[in-house]
Amino acid sequence: MKVAFLGLGVMGYPMAGHLAARGMDVVVYNRNAAKSAAWTKAYRGVAAARPKEAASGADIVFTCLGDDPDVEAVLGAAADGISKGSIVVDHTTASPSLARRLAERFGAKGVGFIDAPVSGGQAGAEAGKLAVMCGGEAFDVDRARPAIAAYAARIVHVGPTGHGQLCKAVNQLCIAGLLQGLAEGVHFAQASGLDLDRVFEAISGGAARSWQMENRMKTMAEGRFDFGFAVDWMRKDLRIALEEARSNGAQLPVAALIDQFYADIQAMGGGRLDTSSLIKRLRKRI
Repeated sequence: MKVAFLGLGVMGYPMAGHLAARGMDVVVYNRNAAKSAAWTKAYRGVAAARPKEAASGADIVFTCLGDDPDVEAVLGAAADGISKGSIVVDHTTASPSLARRLAERFGAKGVGFIDAPVSGGQAGAEAGKLAVMCGGEAFDVDRARPAIAAYAARIVHVGPTGHGQLCKAVNQLCIAGLLQGLAEGVHFAQASGLDLDRVFEAISGGAARSWQMENRMKTMAEGRFDFGFAVDWMRKDLRIALEEARSNGAQLPVAALIDQFYADIQAMGGGRLDTSSLIKRLRKRI
């Protein structure tokens, strides 16, 4: 199978690497050519200078970019190289409306389109254990599934085009609420003089247990945030969810509040910190 991977950020870089490790013929493209060069030194594959060159002849074109304008620009530049009968799989967390537009645009050319945002963070991408939520035609998802499985522990077809992005919005809404609750819990425990190791031991096996608690409680307490999913990206994801809620009538009062808490973190200079940095706002310092 020949695949193209457009976008070699902290997620796309290892994801493309897993495809190469599975023996696929991988061509990568990144707007920063130095990143592409580094990838070709680390993995078996080649780099293209332009998106169209990367996509030419590919059975599947993967994208993992930043936001809607990035996806529009890169896929727009790649479009003439994408062949009829191939599939575009967009792993970017983007808007459902963009997914629908792209599916219509590529469908008119006989190209399948799957909106397939992921969850699991950089660690999940590096370990090949991501959760992938797919929107699109079942036929296209089934065709792409063997390739996606190179870096995914779970692949779920959640519904038609756009539903992958809607599912990712649900994921981010849940995470935001969990992180604020965890930040307040840790802050309260420290203000009370509790032994955080004992607190973690006591509550991590009960109803409060979560991935965020297991992976972020101790680093929150230690004030370490130079890793993981950045606040800037979480605000982008919450923006997408809140915009969609305005159109579908969903009430998201807690999400709107936490979005403003993240805006406070950005104003304090913490836009590139991990999302668990919400506790910094309670401590009023970066």
